[in-house]
Amino acid sequence: MAKKRRMFDINMPTDLPADTPEAAVPSSAPAPRRGPMATAISEAANSTRQRQEIEAKIRAENDALAHEHVRLKGMGLIMELVPLNAISTSKLTRDRAKGPDLELAELKQSISEIGLSNPIRLETRSDGLYELVQGYRRLSAYRELFDATGHAEFSAIPAVVTEAGDTLEDLYRRMVDENLVRKDISFGEMAKLALEYANDPETEEHDADKAVATLFKSAGYQKRSYIRNFIRVVRALDGHLKYLPQIPRSLGLALAAAIEAKLETGAKIAKALDAAPSRTAEEELEILRGFANDGGAKVTAAKKKSASPAPTRSTFSMPVGSGSAKCTAARGKLEIKLDRDFSSIDQARLEAAIKQLLTSLD
Repeated sequence: MAKKRRMFDINMPTDLPADTPEAAVPSSAPAPRRGPMATAISEAANSTRQRQEIEAKIRAENDALAHEHVRLKGMGLIMELVPLNAISTSKLTRDRAKGPDLELAELKQSISEIGLSNPIRLETRSDGLYELVQGYRRLSAYRELFDATGHAEFSAIPAVVTEAGDTLEDLYRRMVDENLVRKDISFGEMAKLALEYANDPETEEHDADKAVATLFKSAGYQKRSYIRNFIRVVRALDGHLKYLPQIPRSLGLALAAAIEAKLETGAKIAKALDAAPSRTAEEELEILRGFANDGGAKVTAAKKKSASPAPTRSTFSMPVGSGSAKCTAARGKLEIKLDRDFSSIDQARLEAAIKQLLTSLD
């Protein structure tokens, strides 16, 4: 016999008006329970919304960082590694005289031991390469190190890269001011640069004396006057001088005066220099001193032995072991700078070495 199902009577209210708002209906009945699928969809939607909010914040931060990077790069405050073969040095005439750089060995040793402390400065080009603005010696050191070692660490150099836009005058000023700050560029090199700047068809100033005011605004009036005097010497002897950077200020000014006093003096000096093609730096200076001292007379062998040179100052560098010694010679003074602690040497040994040096100079 089948079991009879129990039935429950549910009394629904029937006396509510037809226009009774839903909110007035008694809510004693529990809210309908959501199924598993609805719950999963809701959670997925919330998760997607949260992820989109996070991604929007990240994009906003990235955009802000990108704008800041562009701003700092435009100010020259961002450093990057640039391959050596992507750097050109053709746009600017360098303010360094051509020839061997005896101090480059010291710079290379420093880079090998502690790296480059001051990045070079580059400007972008339309062909994807870079043009050097500042740092010719540092770039030369890196290139020589890479050629000598082949190490990848020297295949690219730290550089500050700015977009093209500076005028040619501004680029020259940046290069010149850097060397003026270092105070190791000679008057002869500055005069040579002023002449080449004036001869450059792309520059606006073609008078060398006026070019000095354009290029060396950071220098004092007296220094600019010295450079203009050296221009006379360089203009008269260009192509004949081998050791232009070695000419001290006093000798250069005396030569400028001698050349201005007699037009033929420049030709005579050039002839005397060409007659000694294998001369050393000191021998070249001796020839120049002879013309500066007596107004243009040719220096003879007898005069070289008896003449008393005018007070001057000579600076040069020479390789010593794995480093380089910078020497400064002047009246009553001989200074040698070398990366070595001389105080650690036994005093008796040091005195003997100095005595031997001074004796050999007599």
